[in-house]
Amino acid sequence: MSASSQGLSHGLKQRHVTMLSIAGVIGAGLFVGSGHAIAEAGPAVLIAYAMAGLLVVLVMRMLGEMAVAAPDTGSFSTYADRAIGHWAGYIIGWLYWWFWVLVIPLEANAAATILHAWFAGVPMWAFALGITVLLTITNLFSVKNYGEFEFWFALVKVVAIVAFLAVAGAAMLGLIPGSQVSGTARLFDHGGFMPNGFGAVLGAMLTTMFTFLGTEIVTIAAAESDNPQQQITKATNSVVWRISLFYLGSIFVVTALVAWNDPQLAALGSYQRTLQLIGIPNAKAIVDVVVLVSVASCLNSALYTASRMLYSLSSRGDALKMFGDIAANGTPQKAVLGSMVVGFITVIANYLVPKEVFDILLATSGTIALLVYLVIAISQLRMRQRMEANGETPAFRMWMFPTLTWIVIVFICAVVLLMAIRPEHQVEVISTGALAVALLAVGWIRSRLYGTPWMESRPAKVATQS
Repeated sequence: MSASSQGLSHGLKQRHVTMLSIAGVIGAGLFVGSGHAIAEAGPAVLIAYAMAGLLVVLVMRMLGEMAVAAPDTGSFSTYADRAIGHWAGYIIGWLYWWFWVLVIPLEANAAATILHAWFAGVPMWAFALGITVLLTITNLFSVKNYGEFEFWFALVKVVAIVAFLAVAGAAMLGLIPGSQVSGTARLFDHGGFMPNGFGAVLGAMLTTMFTFLGTEIVTIAAAESDNPQQQITKATNSVVWRISLFYLGSIFVVTALVAWNDPQLAALGSYQRTLQLIGIPNAKAIVDVVVLVSVASCLNSALYTASRMLYSLSSRGDALKMFGDIAANGTPQKAVLGSMVVGFITVIANYLVPKEVFDILLATSGTIALLVYLVIAISQLRMRQRMEANGETPAFRMWMFPTLTWIVIVFICAVVLLMAIRPEHQVEVISTGALAVALLAVGWIRSRLYGTPWMESRPAKVATQS
């Protein structure tokens, strides 16, 4: 176990990590947001999800190789520090922390919107702050609390998705009396499978790609379990069927039953519109409950992940020293509180500052997912090359190395370039780039002031097999 993880408790049980790896990061994007992607690309959105999903599978395989060799709560940020240079670990660690801090107001607002519709007398900001405070408290006590909440949140999502697939599958077979839809004809009968061309598929891919960010959280959480190598191996191996079942399975049945140009698809969300057409009573209420659980889960994970990354940055000398303190219960409470304070500020800002200002803040996180994936790929490439030069073999290996690793690197660079030339994504690329440059400048100044290494990588001892 690496030094940065020594002080943390190992309170996560096997069932916690297992359920977190299965459905912990499935958010409202699948239940609601996927309707927008379908409306953009038509049934060919399946290709967009498959491309984005394949990228995530390959990236997780690379991350799994490094995480099994050296489990660490800093995950890819720590590996970048060791493989590329201190500067890379510093920048990607802070970008990742910022991403999850910005997730807090988004998920809090989504939860508040649902609750306000049920209890109109309570203002939305009160719900948003209330749910954030509640989940912050659970993260303060012990990692076991986070794991327990996530276990039940994820279980609800798994049950909901499986039930949806079963109901939709029965409708496709014509087994549900009164259903307005059946069969799979809608995959082709409204302008064909790819009605808006391949350009729309690429556009949808850029949107869907970011719904998968968070899959890597299991490598962070596993560092607080009793057998991190085993947990990481299981989680990484399960990525393929998780994406196939939950994402591709869901999108397939939706596009098979609901016309892609149905005006209510994007407005209501893919799950709700499908259930309505099948004739399931109270479809909106059912989906609202599932979405509420999902956003609470994502908010819970955002607080957890941000605090662990802040703790890891502190343990490497890249954040205030106090954030590296461990409480008696094995939890980095100051890192939780530090992330919570910034999260609270962003929640409040969501209601107080003009929408344009908040949109600029959100834009700074627009390409962080791609930068995380790129850093993981480059880190794995360099760490594997070092190991092979020393005659070592990792216990858990990336497929077809180095060919697939290079393909992933080139693909990610191409996607960033595509975003940079598409007007609707240019602001995101510029904003994230500007934030990265600012972090680079701050980090360089800190390294000069404190005399810490900046460009040098810091190799670490890893577990190997003979």
